[in-house]
Amino acid sequence: MSEKKECVAMLLAGGQGSRLYTLTENTAKPAVPFGGKYRIIDFPLSNCINSGIDTVGVLTQYQPLELNEYIGNGQPWDLDRNVGGVMVLPPYQGYNGADWYKGTANAIYQNLNFIDRYNPEYVLVLSGDHIYKMNYDDMLDFHKKKEADCTIAVLNVPLEEACRFGIMNADGDGKIFEFEEKPKHPKSTKASMGIYIFNYKKLRQYLIEDENNPTSSNDFGKNIIPTMLDRGERLFAYPFKGYWKDVGTIESLWEANMDLLGKEPKFNIHDKEHRIYFRTPARTAEYIGDNATVSNSMVTEGCEVYGTVINSVLFSGVYVAPGAVVKDSVIMSDTVIEKDAKVEYCIVDREVKISQGAHLGQPKDEKAGITVIGRGLYIPAGRIIPGGLMINADKLAKMNQTQEG
Repeated sequence: MSEKKECVAMLLAGGQGSRLYTLTENTAKPAVPFGGKYRIIDFPLSNCINSGIDTVGVLTQYQPLELNEYIGNGQPWDLDRNVGGVMVLPPYQGYNGADWYKGTANAIYQNLNFIDRYNPEYVLVLSGDHIYKMNYDDMLDFHKKKEADCTIAVLNVPLEEACRFGIMNADGDGKIFEFEEKPKHPKSTKASMGIYIFNYKKLRQYLIEDENNPTSSNDFGKNIIPTMLDRGERLFAYPFKGYWKDVGTIESLWEANMDLLGKEPKFNIHDKEHRIYFRTPARTAEYIGDNATVSNSMVTEGCEVYGTVINSVLFSGVYVAPGAVVKDSVIMSDTVIEKDAKVEYCIVDREVKISQGAHLGQPKDEKAGITVIGRGLYIPAGRIIPGGLMINADKLAKMNQTQEG
């Protein structure tokens, strides 16, 4: 047995992220780039180390290679520890053989042996696909004071949006008496954030029981939480006040990037009191040409801009040629936008070449939707790609055949 830890974090990072389409064809959703220099998983990992939690299991499954390589030994997040630290936990290292993770609860169940090594009093369960800053230590203090068996972080959402979430109905003390999964007529606005703290002995008991139930979906929201409520366990809602974004869709990913812009951004990514740590290769400073125009945008180190960039986020190594225009867009690393090309209301993945005079996307107010360009694609000179399209290699090849024919 390893050194005892008070709290171990288990970070669920195995989701396919199908609603991000071409951005997750070859990349796990938590490894999707965000905010010029980060990956989505940087946020929960940074939250852990900023909260004094130094033992984190990252449960991977779908397209794990890039995510595994990115996490490495955990050094960028100060999680390269002799005891504890960060460990990637794919299914083949699971608790009971080589089964794929069948649900969020089953994923934790398969790794009970990892948790047992540290004999923790508490287990923090996190999702790997949310953008936010949170001190989990404050939530743990709340959990202890309430003598809770499980504490669920909740965020107040507008009543008209509550039907999209798992809703916690709680009394004045925060004790949960009812949980409703995406209710048609919600009774409160306390939406689950998918962040849980459990007393480990109780969690272990419920996970083993759930695994032995052939009718279970092996899911926290559908099975573990409702069962604990039915048994009369002490469940409490921890109120979170701050920025939080589920970036599981193209629209929400674009919105979260836009929330970083402006003099008073909705989400301050440069807060020195709660740093977001990340792994990135060394880059030279960005270069803005004398005749370039950059307004309300984030231009990361290593970029060269000679054209016009408006209301956009540019990752490292992006090149914007003279006469090129980028507006209302997210341009990921090492993408080249050649002379007189125009990119508007788009998310462009890494290592894309947009040739001279190509036009991608349509103005945001035309409501055609966000255009998404997959990784490593070559957009020919003069090519026009309308708004709202999801372009991967197959789709581009068909488009090229049609337009050239």
